[in-house]
Formats: sequence, C-alpha cells, structure tokens
Amino acid sequence: MRPSSVIAALIATALLTFAPGVGRVHAIEITYLAPPGEPARAFPKPERPVAEIVSPSRSTERQRDAFDESGQLARLLAIRPGMTVGDIGAGSGYHTVRLSRLLGGGGRMIAQDVTQEYLNQLAERIKRLKLSNVGLALGEPHDPRLPAASLDVAILVHMYHEVAQPYAFLYNLAPALKSGARVGIVDLDRPTSQHGTPLELLRCELAAVGYRQIALHQLAGDDAGYLAVFSPPTHAERKRPRDIVACKTADR
Repeated sequence: MRPSSVIAALIATALLTFAPGVGRVHAIEITYLAPPGEPARAFPKPERPVAEIVSPSRSTERQRDAFDESGQLARLLAIRPGMTVGDIGAGSGYHTVRLSRLLGGGGRMIAQDVTQEYLNQLAERIKRLKLSNVGLALGEPHDPRLPAASLDVAILVHMYHEVAQPYAFLYNLAPALKSGARVGIVDLDRPTSQHGTPLELLRCELAAVGYRQIALHQLAGDDAGYLAVFSPPTHAERKRPRDIVACKTADR
C-alpha cells in the first residue's frame, strides 16, 4: 500500500452503522486495530516472486458453495461457536459472512485486508446482511495490525502468494494468536508466479519464523487446493528478525 493510501485510510476511516435483529445500532470502523509491529526492513525479502493482488474474489461464490468451502474449513480447523476467527486477506468476504453465522453472537469474525476499497465494499455487505459479530481491520503488507492474543483461528485463503513481506507478516501475525491457536493456509501447490505456493516453500517460510505444521488436507472442489495447518510460535520460539533466513526457490 502506498504511503498516501495509508494516510488517506487513517484520516478518512469509513464508519458504517446498521441495526441487526433487535434494533441496536452497531458501528464498523475500518482502521488499524493494533499498533505497528516490527518494520519490514528488519526482515529478509522473499527470494521468490510475489503475485499481484488482482481481485477480491478467486471464483464465483456459487462455485465455492457447491463444495461447501467454508464448511470444509470449519470442520478441518475445528471452528466452533464463540471463537474469534481472523479472515486474513478477506477480499470480498466469502468466508467472513459464512463463518460469522457459525460463530454466533458469542463469537467474533475479524475481516482483515490491506486494500481499503475491498473493506469498504465488505462493510456494505455486512450492513446489508445485518451481521453484528463482524469487525473490519486494515492491515499493512508486512503487518496484519491485529490485537494481541485476539484470535483462536486465522485463515489465509488463496492469498499467501500475494504477501509481499512474508517473514515480517508471519512474525507480526504471531502475537495476535492465542495459545493453542491454529493458522490455516489455503493455496494451490504451484509456483507463486502462477498464484499458488509450493508446499515445500510454504513449510520453509513458516518454519523460518518458528511456525510448526500440524496437519495437511486436500480440499474438495475444482482446483480448490490444499489446507495446511500450523501452530504459531510462542514468544520464546519466534525467531528474531535478524536470525531469519530467506528460503531458496527456483520459482523466479
């Protein structure tokens, strides 16, 4: 995100109100939810291409619903009512709106993205659907800017290959995850230049920061990809920025 865009987002945060169910008025403020973490310059750059952000949605929602994509994630990540789930790189909010219903009134869905316009559009969708348990979070390419120990589960769906500073991003994401939290990354097992992330590269980049893979699933659906599940590092396990070594890859 350009500096001018960040300044504009902070100065002109979008505030939408709506009255779900019982008539209460709720507000959704599109802004950073936490102070900045470590700067991108403290980390190595990835030694592989970074795909451009080209769309807020990967395919039509009807196609994704046909294979119950959100339901698969909920079952495989053991998402339950009352949890707080972060949809990182939420885009159009496909998973945000579906999982918010599963979480119920005692749970919370946080939709995070680095593109202000995507969040503006998602705010309108949330207003239209009268969802009272969804919050929006503006992030930076190297830092999701989420509150400490706020998430039970974080999902990154078909967006990891678009993260321009993966080591900084993963490092700054870790504090937002509760003890015992899970990170679910959905992507295609193909080069990042082709809007996917090879599994070995994904494992290497997360391990470089201190994350540990605990499960791997193949999702049902046309070109749906894999779901790789990781546990985040504790504060003591998280590699220091200067100790992180970028993973080598032939994807250039």
